Amino acid sequence: MIHRIIKMIIILQIGFFGITNIHAKENFRDSAFSFDLVNAALERLSHTVKYDGSYLEIPFPWGDVPDNIGVCTDVVIRSYRKLGIDLQERVNADMSIGFNQYPNLSKWDRIAPDTNIDHRRVLNLRVFFARNGSAKPITNNANDYWPGDLVTWDIMPGMPHIGIITHKISNDKKRPLIVHNMGKGPKLEDILFTMKITGHYRYRPKK
Repeated sequence: MIHRIIKMIIILQIGFFGITNIHAKENFRDSAFSFDLVNAALERLSHTVKYDGSYLEIPFPWGDVPDNIGVCTDVVIRSYRKLGIDLQERVNADMSIGFNQYPNLSKWDRIAPDTNIDHRRVLNLRVFFARNGSAKPITNNANDYWPGDLVTWDIMPGMPHIGIITHKISNDKKRPLIVHNMGKGPKLEDILFTMKITGHYRYRPKK
Protein backbone atom coordinates (compact mmCIF):
# COMPACT_ATOMS: atom_id res chain seq x y z
CA MET A 1 0.00 0.00 0.00
CA ILE A 2 2.82 2.43 0.85
CA HIS A 3 4.44 1.63 -2.51
CA ARG A 4 1.22 2.53 -4.33
CA ILE A 5 0.80 5.74 -2.36
CA ILE A 6 4.35 6.79 -3.28
CA LYS A 7 3.56 6.09 -6.96
CA MET A 8 0.44 8.23 -6.72
CA ILE A 9 2.36 11.12 -5.20
CA ILE A 10 5.04 10.91 -7.91
CA ILE A 11 2.42 10.78 -10.67
CA LEU A 12 0.66 13.84 -9.28
CA GLN A 13 3.97 15.69 -9.01
CA ILE A 14 4.90 14.88 -12.60
CA GLY A 15 1.57 16.22 -13.87
CA PHE A 16 1.10 13.97 -16.88
CA PHE A 17 1.34 16.32 -19.94
CA GLY A 18 -1.17 18.80 -18.61
CA ILE A 19 -3.66 16.22 -17.36
CA THR A 20 -2.98 16.92 -13.72
CA ASN A 21 -6.40 15.58 -12.76
CA ILE A 22 -5.68 12.17 -14.27
CA HIS A 23 -6.87 10.47 -11.07
CA ALA A 24 -10.30 12.01 -11.56
CA LYS A 25 -10.46 10.20 -14.92
CA GLU A 26 -8.96 6.84 -13.92
CA ASN A 27 -9.18 4.60 -10.89
CA PHE A 28 -6.04 4.07 -8.83
CA ARG A 29 -5.20 0.70 -10.36
CA ASP A 30 -5.12 2.19 -13.86
CA SER A 31 -2.97 5.12 -12.82
CA ALA A 32 -0.41 2.86 -11.15
CA PHE A 33 -0.35 0.58 -14.18
CA SER A 34 0.18 3.54 -16.52
CA PHE A 35 3.05 4.73 -14.38
CA ASP A 36 4.72 1.32 -14.51
CA LEU A 37 4.18 0.87 -18.25
CA VAL A 38 5.60 4.30 -19.09
CA ASN A 39 8.64 3.61 -16.95
CA ALA A 40 9.11 0.25 -18.63
CA ALA A 41 8.91 1.93 -22.03
CA LEU A 42 11.42 4.60 -21.02
CA GLU A 43 13.78 1.89 -19.78
CA ARG A 44 13.87 0.52 -23.32
CA LEU A 45 15.78 3.67 -24.34
CA SER A 46 18.85 2.30 -22.58
CA HIS A 47 19.03 -0.71 -24.92
CA THR A 48 20.93 -0.79 -28.20
CA VAL A 49 18.68 -2.52 -30.70
CA LYS A 50 19.27 -3.09 -34.40
CA TYR A 51 16.08 -2.83 -36.42
CA ASP A 52 15.41 -6.34 -37.67
CA GLY A 53 11.99 -7.89 -38.20
CA SER A 54 13.18 -11.23 -39.53
CA TYR A 55 10.99 -14.25 -38.90
CA LEU A 56 12.66 -16.33 -36.20
CA GLU A 57 11.56 -19.38 -34.26
CA ILE A 58 11.33 -18.49 -30.58
CA PRO A 59 10.22 -20.34 -27.44
CA PHE A 60 6.63 -20.17 -26.20
CA PRO A 61 5.54 -18.67 -23.90
CA TRP A 62 7.84 -15.79 -22.92
CA GLY A 63 9.82 -16.23 -26.11
CA ASP A 64 11.79 -13.35 -27.57
CA VAL A 65 14.10 -12.64 -30.44
CA PRO A 66 17.71 -11.79 -29.46
CA ASP A 67 17.68 -8.70 -27.26
CA ASN A 68 19.94 -6.75 -29.62
CA ILE A 69 17.39 -6.82 -32.44
CA GLY A 70 13.76 -5.82 -32.72
CA VAL A 71 11.11 -3.69 -34.37
CA CYS A 72 8.39 -1.31 -33.16
CA THR A 73 6.21 -4.08 -31.77
CA ASP A 74 9.10 -5.44 -29.71
CA VAL A 75 9.24 -2.15 -27.78
CA VAL A 76 5.64 -2.75 -26.74
CA ILE A 77 6.12 -6.47 -26.07
CA ARG A 78 9.20 -5.94 -23.93
CA SER A 79 7.63 -3.07 -22.01
CA TYR A 80 4.62 -5.18 -21.05
CA ARG A 81 6.86 -8.11 -20.16
CA LYS A 82 8.66 -5.97 -17.62
CA LEU A 83 5.27 -5.75 -15.91
CA GLY A 84 4.79 -9.52 -16.01
CA ILE A 85 2.47 -9.54 -19.02
CA ASP A 86 3.37 -11.78 -21.98
CA LEU A 87 1.73 -10.52 -25.15
CA GLN A 88 3.04 -13.54 -27.04
CA GLU A 89 0.92 -15.84 -24.88
CA ARG A 90 -2.08 -13.52 -24.66
CA VAL A 91 -2.27 -12.79 -28.38
CA ASN A 92 -2.00 -16.51 -29.11
CA ALA A 93 -4.78 -17.32 -26.64
CA ASP A 94 -7.09 -14.68 -28.11
CA MET A 95 -6.26 -15.64 -31.67
CA SER A 96 -6.97 -19.28 -30.88
CA ILE A 97 -10.59 -18.43 -30.04
CA GLY A 98 -11.09 -15.60 -32.52
CA PHE A 99 -8.77 -16.34 -35.42
CA ASN A 100 -11.15 -14.97 -38.05
CA GLN A 101 -11.12 -11.57 -36.33
CA TYR A 102 -7.43 -11.23 -37.14
CA PRO A 103 -5.99 -10.39 -40.57
CA ASN A 104 -3.74 -13.47 -40.77
CA LEU A 105 -5.69 -15.30 -43.44
CA SER A 106 -6.30 -12.27 -45.66
CA LYS A 107 -2.95 -10.55 -45.07
CA TRP A 108 -0.44 -13.37 -44.69
CA ASP A 109 -2.37 -16.39 -45.97
CA ARG A 110 -2.10 -18.15 -42.61
CA ILE A 111 -4.74 -20.62 -41.47
CA ALA A 112 -3.60 -21.08 -37.86
CA PRO A 113 -1.88 -19.04 -35.13
CA ASP A 114 1.91 -18.82 -35.17
CA THR A 115 3.52 -18.12 -31.79
CA ASN A 116 6.75 -17.03 -33.47
CA ILE A 117 5.36 -13.94 -35.19
CA ASP A 118 1.69 -13.17 -34.47
CA HIS A 119 2.34 -10.88 -31.50
CA ARG A 120 5.10 -9.03 -33.39
CA ARG A 121 2.74 -7.71 -36.07
CA VAL A 122 1.12 -4.29 -35.63
CA LEU A 123 -2.11 -5.30 -37.36
CA ASN A 124 -2.55 -8.22 -34.97
CA LEU A 125 -1.84 -6.06 -31.93
CA ARG A 126 -4.47 -3.59 -33.10
CA VAL A 127 -7.10 -6.34 -33.10
CA PHE A 128 -5.88 -7.73 -29.79
CA PHE A 129 -5.92 -4.38 -27.96
CA ALA A 130 -9.37 -3.54 -29.32
CA ARG A 131 -10.74 -6.94 -28.26
CA ASN A 132 -9.06 -7.16 -24.87
CA GLY A 133 -8.55 -3.54 -23.88
CA SER A 134 -10.39 -0.58 -25.31
CA ALA A 135 -10.21 1.31 -28.58
CA LYS A 136 -10.14 5.04 -27.92
CA PRO A 137 -11.14 7.87 -30.26
CA ILE A 138 -8.59 9.11 -32.76
CA THR A 139 -8.51 12.88 -32.38
CA ASN A 140 -6.24 15.86 -32.98
CA ASN A 141 -6.38 16.77 -29.30
CA ALA A 142 -3.15 15.81 -27.51
CA ASN A 143 -4.96 15.67 -24.14
CA ASP A 144 -6.94 12.66 -25.37
CA TYR A 145 -3.77 10.58 -25.45
CA TRP A 146 -2.90 9.47 -21.93
CA PRO A 147 0.38 8.08 -20.60
CA GLY A 148 0.52 4.34 -21.21
CA ASP A 149 -1.83 4.51 -24.20
CA LEU A 150 -0.81 2.78 -27.40
CA VAL A 151 -1.00 4.51 -30.76
CA THR A 152 -0.63 3.01 -34.23
CA TRP A 153 0.16 4.85 -37.44
CA ASP A 154 0.75 4.27 -41.12
CA ILE A 155 4.24 5.48 -41.90
CA MET A 156 3.11 5.00 -45.48
CA PRO A 157 0.51 2.69 -47.02
CA GLY A 158 1.29 -0.87 -46.04
CA MET A 159 3.83 0.13 -43.37
CA PRO A 160 2.14 0.16 -39.95
CA HIS A 161 3.84 1.41 -36.80
CA ILE A 162 3.17 1.41 -33.03
CA GLY A 163 4.42 3.31 -29.98
CA ILE A 164 3.70 4.02 -26.32
CA ILE A 165 2.56 7.42 -25.04
CA THR A 166 4.63 8.85 -22.18
CA HIS A 167 4.16 11.70 -19.70
CA LYS A 168 7.08 13.60 -21.20
CA ILE A 169 6.24 16.65 -23.28
CA SER A 170 7.33 18.16 -26.58
CA ASN A 171 9.47 21.30 -26.48
CA ASP A 172 6.46 23.49 -27.23
CA LYS A 173 4.52 21.83 -24.37
CA LYS A 174 1.73 20.74 -26.71
CA ARG A 175 2.16 17.00 -27.26
CA PRO A 176 3.23 13.91 -25.32
CA LEU A 177 6.40 12.23 -26.50
CA ILE A 178 6.34 8.65 -27.78
CA VAL A 179 8.65 5.70 -27.13
CA HIS A 180 8.95 3.77 -30.39
CA ASN A 181 11.38 2.15 -32.82
CA MET A 182 11.18 3.34 -36.39
CA GLY A 183 14.50 1.95 -37.49
CA LYS A 184 17.13 3.38 -35.18
CA GLY A 185 16.31 1.50 -32.00
CA PRO A 186 14.04 2.67 -29.17
CA LYS A 187 13.69 6.46 -29.20
CA LEU A 188 11.68 9.09 -27.32
CA GLU A 189 10.33 11.47 -29.94
CA ASP A 190 7.65 14.01 -30.81
CA ILE A 191 5.82 12.02 -33.49
CA LEU A 192 2.19 11.82 -32.33
CA PHE A 193 0.74 13.88 -35.16
CA THR A 194 3.49 13.47 -37.76
CA MET A 195 1.86 10.44 -39.41
CA LYS A 196 -1.64 9.17 -40.05
CA ILE A 197 -3.00 7.70 -36.81
CA THR A 198 -4.78 4.41 -37.43
CA GLY A 199 -5.49 3.31 -33.87
CA HIS A 200 -5.55 4.46 -30.25
CA TYR A 201 -5.79 1.86 -27.50
CA ARG A 202 -5.67 1.43 -23.74
CA TYR A 203 -4.64 -2.00 -22.46
CA ARG A 204 -4.26 -2.37 -18.71
CA PRO A 205 -4.87 -6.00 -17.84
CA LYS A 206 -4.51 -7.73 -14.53
CA LYS A 207 -1.10 -9.36 -14.28
